[in-house]
Amino acid sequence: MASETRRTHYQVTFAVLAASVSAYALLQSLVTPVLPTIQASLHTSQNTVTWVLTAYLLSASIFTPIMGRIGDMVGKKPVFVATLVALAAGSLLAALATNVGVMIVARAIQGIGGGVLPLAFSIVREEFPREKMSGAVGAIASLVAVGGGLGIVLAGPIVNALDYHWLFWLPMILTIATAVATVLFVPASRNRTPGRISWAPALLLSAWLVALLVALSQASVWGWGSGKVIGLIVAAVVLAVAWVETERRSATPLIDMKMMSRPAVWTNNTVALLFGVGMYAVFAFLPEFVQTPKSTGYGFGSTITQSGLILLPMSVAMFLVGLGANTLAARIGGKTVVLLGSLISAVSMALLAFAHGATWELCIATAVMGVGFGLAFAAMSSLIVSAVPAEQTGVASGMNANIRTIGGSVGAALMASVVTSGPAADGLPREAGYTHGFAMLGVALLVGALAALLIPVTHRGTRVAGSADENEPAHAPLAAVPGGTVMSDTSE
Repeated sequence: MASETRRTHYQVTFAVLAASVSAYALLQSLVTPVLPTIQASLHTSQNTVTWVLTAYLLSASIFTPIMGRIGDMVGKKPVFVATLVALAAGSLLAALATNVGVMIVARAIQGIGGGVLPLAFSIVREEFPREKMSGAVGAIASLVAVGGGLGIVLAGPIVNALDYHWLFWLPMILTIATAVATVLFVPASRNRTPGRISWAPALLLSAWLVALLVALSQASVWGWGSGKVIGLIVAAVVLAVAWVETERRSATPLIDMKMMSRPAVWTNNTVALLFGVGMYAVFAFLPEFVQTPKSTGYGFGSTITQSGLILLPMSVAMFLVGLGANTLAARIGGKTVVLLGSLISAVSMALLAFAHGATWELCIATAVMGVGFGLAFAAMSSLIVSAVPAEQTGVASGMNANIRTIGGSVGAALMASVVTSGPAADGLPREAGYTHGFAMLGVALLVGALAALLIPVTHRGTRVAGSADENEPAHAPLAAVPGGTVMSDTSE
């Protein structure tokens, strides 16, 4: 009875979680279209200003699984509040930054906010009624990508009406409000996983991610064949192997490798990696494509605001489809929804590659992309959360989001290399560079569809693998099917 009383106001909890995730998602992309403005204002170079993005990406990659693990140990609510405080503090520092060094540090602090996503999934699983979990998880997962798209759309109007500092002031205000709302309205966690953080795995995780992402982010500057890039990639591989072995031997691993090896987990993570390749590359290069001068013969000469609006159909479609994705998954299976989303997303990349001569063609392509991404992201998140015990929800969903971020780094770096290869006489990319780049992203998503075929088939009427008590709501399956039965992954 007590647990049911706590769930009476789960709608309020969802609103708080959604607002928090939206603030984090906006900060992922708000600065992307205005890096030249920040570069000029802070009197720095183009190479240095890219670290405003890289520092955020590196920090989020490191802290997302760590904050998820700490939340599982000490309680989701206090750690969720702590991530929001870090996000607000980083936003404040970024808004006040007078040089690029301070801006980079501020963005690294903001990256700690990456923990909001795995913690939000954990809170949903713990506090929501069984029949509401799937829709809530899907909606929150969709908000991450939707927020990323809207950040690019909103950046231009905010800068034009105010200035770029408000790209940080506004998220800070929203984050503070959601932190206060979390304290007031989100119930405290009931479930905890006793233990401690093993710092050796945490340091190794940080080290190989830093080495990999620095190599990928700088490859277009240093050259893919340079000693620096090759050395960092080799170091990343060695450190990653050491991290895996350390995790395997650790009594309290940061990432449970047995959990990560479950078919439902590693297959969804593979799909997430490839979707990250596509999504972040589009966020970075589609606005650049449409901002290219008309004199090139293919560019639109668009403003920051106009280029952002090209992605609005994607954000709208992704959100709307994400809301209903889990209802569809309940009917045809989560695996089928992920596969369908992968194929639709690949079609959208083909449209961008071969039909980009008019604005309406780009809008159709991004709308199709939103449908594909919305289906896949929502279903993947539910499949991940359903596949692990409740006490591992935070770290499992955190790694899924983290792997998507790593995929984004790979996609952006590869796209930069393809687009900028063989520039025109004026130094601008050739149209063929974008055509080949978007086609490459389409191939990546087709490989994602092949990976989706390996996702275990779900079964009706079974409880979640790893559940200790099938009557415990926190372990309940996420997808209800007609007739009161449930769908969950039972493979190990």
